Amino acid sequence: QVQLVESGGGLAQPGGSLRLSCVASGFTFSTFAMNWARQVQGKGLEWVAGITNDGSYSSYADSVKGRFTISRDNAKNTVYLQMNNLKPEDTALYVCAKDQLGMVVNWGQSIDQWGRGIQVTVSS
Repeated sequence: QVQLVESGGGLAQPGGSLRLSCVASGFTFSTFAMNWARQVQGKGLEWVAGITNDGSYSSYADSVKGRFTISRDNAKNTVYLQMNNLKPEDTALYVCAKDQLGMVVNWGQSIDQWGRGIQVTVSS
Protein backbone atom coordinates (compact mmCIF):
# COMPACT_ATOMS: atom_id res chain seq x y z
CA GLN A 1 0.00 0.00 0.00
CA VAL A 2 1.03 3.62 -0.46
CA GLN A 3 3.00 5.09 2.42
CA LEU A 4 4.21 8.68 2.73
CA VAL A 5 6.35 9.38 5.78
CA GLU A 6 7.34 12.94 6.60
CA SER A 7 10.28 14.06 8.73
CA GLY A 8 12.28 17.18 9.53
CA GLY A 9 9.67 19.30 11.24
CA GLY A 10 10.03 21.04 14.57
CA LEU A 11 10.53 24.48 16.04
CA ALA A 12 12.19 27.31 14.13
CA GLN A 13 12.65 30.99 14.84
CA PRO A 14 11.22 33.66 12.54
CA GLY A 15 13.65 34.12 9.67
CA GLY A 16 15.01 30.62 10.17
CA SER A 17 14.96 27.55 7.95
CA LEU A 18 13.78 23.96 8.02
CA ARG A 19 13.95 21.15 5.48
CA LEU A 20 11.14 18.63 5.32
CA SER A 21 11.55 15.20 3.75
CA CYS A 22 8.94 12.68 2.64
CA VAL A 23 9.90 9.10 1.85
CA ALA A 24 7.40 7.30 -0.38
CA SER A 25 6.74 3.60 -0.88
CA GLY A 26 4.13 1.33 -2.38
CA PHE A 27 4.05 2.89 -5.85
CA THR A 28 6.37 3.84 -8.70
CA PHE A 29 7.55 7.16 -7.35
CA SER A 30 9.02 8.51 -10.58
CA THR A 31 5.65 8.24 -12.35
CA PHE A 32 3.73 10.73 -10.25
CA ALA A 33 3.87 14.38 -9.31
CA MET A 34 4.24 15.12 -5.61
CA ASN A 35 2.91 17.90 -3.43
CA TRP A 36 3.18 19.51 -0.02
CA ALA A 37 0.14 20.95 1.72
CA ARG A 38 -0.39 22.39 5.20
CA GLN A 39 -3.14 22.68 7.72
CA VAL A 40 -3.40 25.31 10.40
CA GLN A 41 -5.26 24.09 13.48
CA GLY A 42 -8.95 24.82 13.04
CA LYS A 43 -8.62 25.76 9.37
CA GLY A 44 -8.74 23.96 6.03
CA LEU A 45 -5.93 22.35 4.11
CA GLU A 46 -3.81 24.70 1.99
CA TRP A 47 -1.84 23.42 -1.00
CA VAL A 48 1.73 24.75 -0.71
CA ALA A 49 3.89 23.36 -3.52
CA GLY A 50 4.03 20.72 -6.23
CA ILE A 51 6.64 19.15 -8.47
CA THR A 52 6.21 17.11 -11.65
CA ASN A 53 7.21 13.46 -11.81
CA ASP A 54 10.57 14.18 -13.44
CA GLY A 55 11.29 17.28 -11.38
CA SER A 56 11.29 19.53 -14.42
CA TYR A 57 8.58 21.87 -13.19
CA SER A 58 7.42 23.11 -9.81
CA SER A 59 4.67 25.41 -8.64
CA TYR A 60 4.01 27.30 -5.41
CA ALA A 61 1.26 29.00 -3.50
CA ASP A 62 1.65 32.77 -3.45
CA SER A 63 2.04 32.67 0.33
CA VAL A 64 5.35 30.77 0.07
CA LYS A 65 6.69 31.78 -3.34
CA GLY A 66 10.30 32.92 -3.14
CA ARG A 67 10.80 31.36 0.33
CA PHE A 68 10.05 27.65 -0.15
CA THR A 69 11.60 25.23 -2.65
CA ILE A 70 10.26 21.79 -3.50
CA SER A 71 12.60 19.17 -4.96
CA ARG A 72 12.74 15.41 -5.40
CA ASP A 73 15.20 12.55 -5.69
CA ASN A 74 13.60 9.74 -7.67
CA ALA A 75 16.48 7.37 -6.85
CA LYS A 76 15.63 7.76 -3.15
CA ASN A 77 11.83 7.94 -3.52
CA THR A 78 11.97 11.19 -1.58
CA VAL A 79 10.47 14.65 -1.98
CA TYR A 80 11.77 17.64 -0.04
CA LEU A 81 10.51 21.03 1.01
CA GLN A 82 13.19 23.59 1.84
CA MET A 83 11.62 26.38 3.87
CA ASN A 84 13.58 29.61 4.30
CA ASN A 85 12.75 32.95 5.90
CA LEU A 86 10.07 31.27 7.97
CA LYS A 87 7.25 33.37 9.41
CA PRO A 88 4.94 32.69 12.38
CA GLU A 89 2.08 32.27 9.91
CA ASP A 90 3.92 29.27 8.43
CA THR A 91 3.12 27.36 11.62
CA ALA A 92 1.06 24.35 10.54
CA LEU A 93 0.92 20.60 10.09
CA TYR A 94 2.77 19.92 6.81
CA VAL A 95 1.51 17.00 4.76
CA CYS A 96 3.17 15.17 1.88
CA ALA A 97 0.74 14.20 -0.89
CA LYS A 98 0.90 12.01 -3.98
CA ASP A 99 -0.73 13.17 -7.20
CA GLN A 100 -2.74 11.02 -9.61
CA LEU A 101 -0.85 12.62 -12.53
CA GLY A 102 2.78 12.96 -13.60
CA MET A 103 2.40 16.36 -15.23
CA VAL A 104 -0.08 18.66 -13.51
CA VAL A 105 -1.82 21.79 -14.72
CA ASN A 106 -4.29 22.44 -11.91
CA TRP A 107 -2.14 21.90 -8.86
CA GLY A 108 -3.88 20.57 -5.77
CA GLN A 109 -6.87 19.20 -7.69
CA SER A 110 -5.65 15.66 -8.42
CA ILE A 111 -4.14 14.47 -5.14
CA ASP A 112 -5.09 10.93 -4.20
CA GLN A 113 -2.88 9.94 -1.24
CA TRP A 114 -1.82 11.83 1.90
CA GLY A 115 0.77 11.33 4.56
CA ARG A 116 0.05 11.84 8.25
CA GLY A 117 1.87 15.13 8.39
CA ILE A 118 4.54 16.70 10.55
CA GLN A 119 4.30 19.77 12.74
CA VAL A 120 6.24 22.95 11.97
CA THR A 121 6.14 25.72 14.56
CA VAL A 122 7.68 29.13 13.92
CA SER A 123 8.06 31.15 17.08
CA SER A 124 10.60 33.20 18.95
